[in-house]
Formats: sequence, structure tokens, C-alpha cells
Amino acid sequence: MLGFLKKPVVVTAEINMNLVALTIMGLISRLWGLSYPRAVVFDEVYYGQFVSLYMKRIFFVDDSGPPLGHMLLALGGYLGGFDGNFLWNRIGAEYSMNVPVWSLRLLPALAGALCVPLVYQILVELKFSHSAALGAALLILLENSLITQSRFMLLESILIFFILLAVLSYLKFYNLQRHRSFSGSWWFWLLLTGVACSCAVGVKYMGLFTYLLLLAMAGLHFWHMIGDQSFSNVSLICHFLARGLALLITPVAMYLSFFYLHLTLLYRSGPHDQIMTSAFQASLEGGLARITQGQPLEVAYGSQITLRNVLGKPMQCWLHSHTNTYPIRYENGRGSSHQQQVTCYPFKDVNNWWIVKDPGMQQLVVSNPPRPVRHGHIVQLVHGITTRYLNTHDVAAPLSPHSQEVSCYIDYNISMPAQNLWRVEIVNRESDTDVWKTILSEVRFVHVNTSAVLKASGFTFIYLGASLPEWGYRQLEVVGEKLSKGYHQSMVWNVEEHRYGKSQEQKEREVELHSPTQMDISKNLSFMAKFTELQWKILTLKNEDTEHKYSSSALDWITMDTNIAYWFHPTSGAQIHLLGNVVTWASANVAALVYMCLSLWYLVRRRRKIYDIPEDAWQLWVSAGGISGGGWAVNYLPFFLMEKTLFLYHYLPALTFQILLIPIVLQHLSDHLCRSLLLKSMLSALVVAWFSSVYFVYHTFSPVTYGEPALSVPQLRDLRWKDTWNILLRKQ
Repeated sequence: MLGFLKKPVVVTAEINMNLVALTIMGLISRLWGLSYPRAVVFDEVYYGQFVSLYMKRIFFVDDSGPPLGHMLLALGGYLGGFDGNFLWNRIGAEYSMNVPVWSLRLLPALAGALCVPLVYQILVELKFSHSAALGAALLILLENSLITQSRFMLLESILIFFILLAVLSYLKFYNLQRHRSFSGSWWFWLLLTGVACSCAVGVKYMGLFTYLLLLAMAGLHFWHMIGDQSFSNVSLICHFLARGLALLITPVAMYLSFFYLHLTLLYRSGPHDQIMTSAFQASLEGGLARITQGQPLEVAYGSQITLRNVLGKPMQCWLHSHTNTYPIRYENGRGSSHQQQVTCYPFKDVNNWWIVKDPGMQQLVVSNPPRPVRHGHIVQLVHGITTRYLNTHDVAAPLSPHSQEVSCYIDYNISMPAQNLWRVEIVNRESDTDVWKTILSEVRFVHVNTSAVLKASGFTFIYLGASLPEWGYRQLEVVGEKLSKGYHQSMVWNVEEHRYGKSQEQKEREVELHSPTQMDISKNLSFMAKFTELQWKILTLKNEDTEHKYSSSALDWITMDTNIAYWFHPTSGAQIHLLGNVVTWASANVAALVYMCLSLWYLVRRRRKIYDIPEDAWQLWVSAGGISGGGWAVNYLPFFLMEKTLFLYHYLPALTFQILLIPIVLQHLSDHLCRSLLLKSMLSALVVAWFSSVYFVYHTFSPVTYGEPALSVPQLRDLRWKDTWNILLRKQ
């Protein structure tokens, strides 16, 4: 019974020592001296702010992309015990002792280090030799720009890691396709492909390019499967559903989970609240929630309300009026109605309060029980402090002469009657009997007499506002816009603050309007509502792109005609630059050119039924080029269509794919074009000499890659291999 104890338990394992050695070297190159310099380096000043906000659970919006990358950086801060207390105000600022610099930079460094063995594995899965795979990994290991970018609190190394992981996972899945379909390992690699693609997109939207490339490859491979008669119809359906689950549903679910975690962590009100809707703001702890919590939900006749414009850009603003009137004549000679001004004011003020009045009754208080206002009801809006009625008429607006002037009506006993009836239209209603709700309802006010819509004017597509002159206190113009001119968010308003009016007398009502709302109301939006709004803000929010000293064009990247000074020590002159390995970049360009020329040559000759290489070699050549060349193209060419400030580091994902072409082309030359032993020996000698030059350049520029040792002014001048490089020289 216990006979099995007579023999020892033996466990055998195959260990790829190349992989182990590459991983160790990658870790050393990226983790060595990681805390140096103990100062803010380039975009750490940008990402560090978000890390601090995560530590304090304060909500923010970053228009640069989804939140996964920020959360990973914040995870490093959390593991290091960072409390978020540091002022990220300038590059080069010394970190205080409470900032765990090593921990904050750890995850990007680990991601950069793991890219080295990932590249090795990708070449192996593409069926290239281990020597070619080793060469590709060493090129990534010795690429100065990738080292620099991965040693600081930046996102590119994390993005590249997930991109390479997605490519490797798909290749492993594809290679298991023929003999081990639906096995555990087959499912693992297929699902990991979807997860890695989702993570890449979740770090930066640039990851979408590689995701689409892999989807195209998966679609092409499945198309070939359809033509394979060895697959039954049932089997094809199962394969299709499996790919749909792993490559479409799983990434979408993962992407949503990133935002769910982001919104769960950031539950406190913060400086970015103002660009969100009132409902979103009210869902955060503090800020607007402290004001609106407990307010009446349904707007009724007699309600006292503030109306916030839904657009929220260039700044949040509320419908506002004051005792000043429009000038009788504007600077351009046009006349006005000389009525009381109505504007959109970007600050909370007692003059933002309006009373919802029933046109058929005189009372300005809420009845008991309250009579709610519904979609389609006609109302008058009475300015709380001046008790004048919101009005519009066929008079040109001050800044928008093709729109109607909006005012609070003053009776001058002239032939200009009041036109102060407005129809409430709830834009996001579920039915035509919906009640107008505080915060939740988005409404338009349509003028009964002229069909004009109340609009905060001056908003263009990029959300630049037009403000009134000095007589209007530089506030935003409000106009009546004809419905025929289309729909825009600047025509939509929501009730932000709300109370049921109790005072009929004007003096008592003014005291009531000056007092804060005593009842505080909680509005809990669903996750999908918050996600939809936040996602839309990320995609449409545009900060003004300004010319940066180190910005560049996409054409500058291929030949590395630009660099970025990341850090400079004011006394020693030590500095860190984003500079690539010149030999590697040039070789990658040559490899891409050789690949395109050879591919065109092969295609023309194959058209003539001349086959220079075996079919399996041709398929290998095409598939390898599809991944490496295709990866370079999809991660590079879109930048020519982007209207944003570009930097050299945007090219690094494309560069990584282009570097893969170097060993692919070299092995192809060795296997199929160098057919004599002499030619193979000569090619090998050239490769050794070339690789020595790669290492020489890496070693030469390592002082400005790692920031130490500090170089003298003559040594720094010697590193300026191109006139376009900006190497910093301290004054002697």
C-alpha cells in the first residue's frame, strides 16, 4: 500500500537559460540606480499630480487617456506608503523624504525590463532561430531610449509591455490552433490576448492600434479556417464564438472594470468637478454634494432654482441677471432694447436664482401639495432678486446679431410687449409626461412666441467662449437661438440648486435666496451613467495645445533629428536625455526598406510563377512582416493625422516593432540569399561588427541615459552627433 514511498518524487523542468539571462539583464539595466535622480524628471511632474489625487481619493479627469496607467503608477505609490503630499509644480524639484521614488518608478521599470524576454519569445513563436530571437532581445536591451523611458514614472514602457504581451499571447494561441484547439493552454493564451489588448488600450489609446492589428490578423486567420474543409460547421461556430468572447467581450468588460475601479477609488470632490454635469458632481463626496444633498427632487411651480448650462466649457456657468441694462447702442452702432441684462455667469451668486412661475397664477411660492412641472408645460422664469421675467424678442443679440437678445423685461411703456412664456422640454425624458427633476433632467427652454431656444452662446466646437464687453462684466452671452439651426449642448440646462419657495413677500424672499439650501440631497448615478459621461469627457475634452520646446513632428522621429532633455542638475551638469541608439534606429530603417523591396521583388516574380524561396519560407516572411512591419505602421502613421503636440516618446511603440525587423531580415538574408559558405561567413562577421557598434553607442550615451556620471562640457559637446540635438551645456 505504501510502496510509492520507496521511490523518490522527481520533478523535471526545462529552463531556457537564454530567457533567464535576458530577464536578469533586463532587470539590471532598468532597475539599477532607479531612485536617481531624486528629483522630478520631465513628465513625472504631470503624472505625479494624478498619483497624489489617487492617494487622497480625489476625482480628476485626464484627457490623455483611460485610467489604467495612472492606477498602476498610483499602485507603486501605495506600495511605497506615499501619502500624496508633494507639490508637483516644476521639473527638477527635489523630492521630499515622504515620496517613495523607487516605488513610484518600479512598475514602469519592471514593464520595460520584461519587454526584453517578451521580444525573444515573439521571435521564437514566429519560428525564427534562437540566435535571431536573442539578437532582437539584445537590441531592445541596449536601446537607450527605451531604457530612459522605462526608468521614470511614465507610461510608455507599460504600454509597450502590454502590446508585446498581446502579440506573444496571440502567436502562442495561433501556434496551438491546429493540434490543441480548446485545450486549457489554448484558452489561456486566447483569453490573455484579449486581456493584454484591453490593458494596452486602458493605459493609452495608442494601444488601440495594436489591438486593431491583432483583430485583423484573427479575422484573416479565421477566414482561412472557413476555407479549410477539415473544420466542421459546428467547429467553426465554436471557434468564432470563442474568439468573440476572448477578443471582443473580454476586452470590453476589462475596459469597463478599469473605469469602475477608477470611480470607486476617486469618490471625493476635486478641482476637475466643474467640467462634469451637476448629477455627476452631486455623486461625489463633498463639493456640490454638500449643497444639493436633500434638495427636493421634483421642480414645482414656485420652486427657486439655479440653472447650470450642461456644456460646462470653457467653464461652468449659470443663468444670471443683474440690474444693469444693455447699452442703448453698441460699439458697432446697432441698437438694443435697453432691457435688463441676462448672462451666463461662471460663479455661484445670489443673482443666479430664478423662480418657476405658473403663468396663470400670481403666487411665487410652492403650493401644498406641490404642483410639479412636466415636459411640455409652459412656465415663466422670474429673476429672484429683481423679480423681472426672463424675456426674448426680435431684437439682435449683442455679440450674435443673427440670434435674439435675451433679457429680463422692463416695461418702458413703449410698443414692445413682454414675451416671457417658455415651454419646458426635457431632452433626456423617458416619456412625454416626465416630471422636471433637480440635477437629473436636462431641459431646453423654447420661447412660445418665437420658437427660439435659450442658449449660452459663443461656444464653438472647441469650446471657446465669447464674453461680453466691459458693460456686461465679461460674462458669457445668452441668446435665443432658432430651433432650425440645430441642436447643441449649450442649449441644454439643468437645475443644480433647488428649494421650495416659502416667502411671497419680496423682502422675505431676498433673505431666503441669500441663505444656503438647508436640505442636502444625494443623487447616486449608476455606474454606466458615470462611465458614459466620463468617457465622453475624456474623448472630447481638449486642452489648448501649445508649442513645447521639445515637441517635434512625426517625420523627425525616423531619423531621430530631435531629442528631449528630461533632467538637468544645476551644479554638476549631469543630465538625462531621451535619445535613441543611433545605430539601432538607422538599422531598423534599413531593415524596413530591405523588407519592402524584397517583398515587392518576390511578389512580382511570384506573379510570373517564379518562386525564389520555398513556400513555408514565404509564409514565414509574410507573417513576420505582418506583425513587425504592420505593428510599426499602425503605431506610427496615425500620428500624421493627429492635431496634438507630439514628442519623440510617441514613436517608441512603433520603434519596438521596427527593431524586430532587423533580425528577421538578417536571418532571411543568411538562409536564402547568402547561399555560399563564404557569403554566410562574411555576413556573420558583418553582424558581429555591427552589433559591436550598437553596444559602443549604448555605452557612449549611457551617461545621458542614466544621468551619471556627470560629463564635462567638452564631453557633452562630443555627444552632439547631430546639430538638431539639444544637449545642455552649463555656463563655465
